[in-house]
Amino acid sequence: MKFFVTFICLLVLAKVNAEVYFKDYFTDADWEARWKESKHKSDYGKWILTAGKFYNDEEQDKGLKTSEDAKFYAISSKFDKFSNEDKDLVIQFSVKHEQNIDCGGGYIKLFPSALQSEDMHGDSQYNIMFGPDICGPGTKKVHVIFHYKGKNLLIKKDIRCKDDETTHVYTLIVKPDNTYEVLIDNAKAQSGSLETEWDFLEAKEIKDPDQSKPSQEEWDEREKIPDPDATKPEDWDKPEHIVDPDATKPDDWDEDMDGEWEAPMIDNPDYKGEWEAPMIDNPDYKGKWVHPMIANPAYVADDKLYLYEDIGAIGLDLWQVKSGTIFDNFLITDDIQTAKDECDKIMKETVVGEKKMKEAKEEEDRKTAEAESEDDDEDEEDVADDESDEGLDEPEDLDEPEDELDQTEDEEEQDEAKQEKDEL
Repeated sequence: MKFFVTFICLLVLAKVNAEVYFKDYFTDADWEARWKESKHKSDYGKWILTAGKFYNDEEQDKGLKTSEDAKFYAISSKFDKFSNEDKDLVIQFSVKHEQNIDCGGGYIKLFPSALQSEDMHGDSQYNIMFGPDICGPGTKKVHVIFHYKGKNLLIKKDIRCKDDETTHVYTLIVKPDNTYEVLIDNAKAQSGSLETEWDFLEAKEIKDPDQSKPSQEEWDEREKIPDPDATKPEDWDKPEHIVDPDATKPDDWDEDMDGEWEAPMIDNPDYKGEWEAPMIDNPDYKGKWVHPMIANPAYVADDKLYLYEDIGAIGLDLWQVKSGTIFDNFLITDDIQTAKDECDKIMKETVVGEKKMKEAKEEEDRKTAEAESEDDDEDEEDVADDESDEGLDEPEDLDEPEDELDQTEDEEEQDEAKQEKDEL
C-alpha cells in the first residue's frame, strides 16, 4: 500500500513539473494578437478562424484555416524561448484537410526566438519542420526535418500521412538519448535513432582508399566454372534443320511454271544445340570480395544531436493549391503523457463529434437527392400523361373530311334538283 501511494505521488509530481512551453487551441477571439502574419510578400493567402463544416463544438473546435486557393501562407506565434537540453521535446498539433486536399503542405516549423515574424518566409532558418505534405497520389508523407550546422536534414524513412477529410493529430517526440518517435492519432508511425536516420554526422566507416579489387587471378569470385576435363561427344553436332522426309512433290507441280521443287525444311529432332562443358564447383573460389572498411577520420561523435538551445516561435509556412485546411490544438511540452492525454481527448470528442455531424449531413443530402429524384419521376409521368391526353383529341380532326363529304353530296343533290326543275 505504501508503495502504491508513493507511486501515485511520483506521478502527480511529474505532472506538476511538466513544462508546457506553448499551447494554443484557439478557444478565444484574441488569436490575431498571438499570431502574426508575414509581410515578406504582398500576396500571401488569408487565414480565417473557423471550426469548418463539421465539428463537435463550434467554439471549442475553431482553428486557423487557409481560405484562398493557389496561395503561399505565412504566419507565426512567438513564446518565451527555451532549451530542450536533457529533456523530451514533444511537438503536437492537429490537421484537418476538410477540402479533400490535392496538393499542399500541412506542416509546422519551430524557429529560434530571433525570428522576425513579419519577415518570415521560406528561407527563414528554422530548428525543426514537422507534419504532413501532400501533392497528388505520389506524395503523401510526414516531413521530419532537423536543422544541424547550417543544413536542413531530411529523414531517410518514409512516413505515410493521412489524406482524408477528418481531423488527425501529429506528434513528434525528440528524446535526449538521440532517439525520436512520430505518432499519428496516438499510434506510432515511426521511431528510431537520430544518427541512423538522418545525415547529422559523417559515416563512422568508409571504404579503405588504399585498397582496390584484386584481379581474377588473385581473387576468383566464380562459384562455378566449366569442367576443364569435359569433351564434346563425337555425335553431338547435328544440323538444326533437315529436309522433311515425308514431303512429296504435289501432283500439280509444274516445273516450267513453278521452278524446281524442293522439299520443305523442318526442325531436326536430333539437334542438341551448341555444346557447353558442364559446370563444376570452382576449386579456387574465394567468395565475393568485400572492400575493406576503415574508420572515417572525418567522423566526430555528437551526443547532443537532439539539442536546440533556443526555441522561441512556431510558424506555418506553406503552399496550398486547394485551400481549406484547418490547423488547431498546438502543443509544445516536455511531457509525453500530457501530449498523449490531450490527443486522446481530441480523438474522443472532436473527431467523434465531427464524424457524426458529417455522417448526418451526408444522410440528409442523400434523402434530399432521393426526394428530388422522385419529384423528377413524377414530373416525367405528368408530361407523359399530358402527351397521352393530347393524342386522344386527334380523332376529332378526322370529322372534317366527313363534313366536307356531306357538303359535297348536298351540293350535288341541289344541282340535280335544280336541273330537274329546269327540265320541268
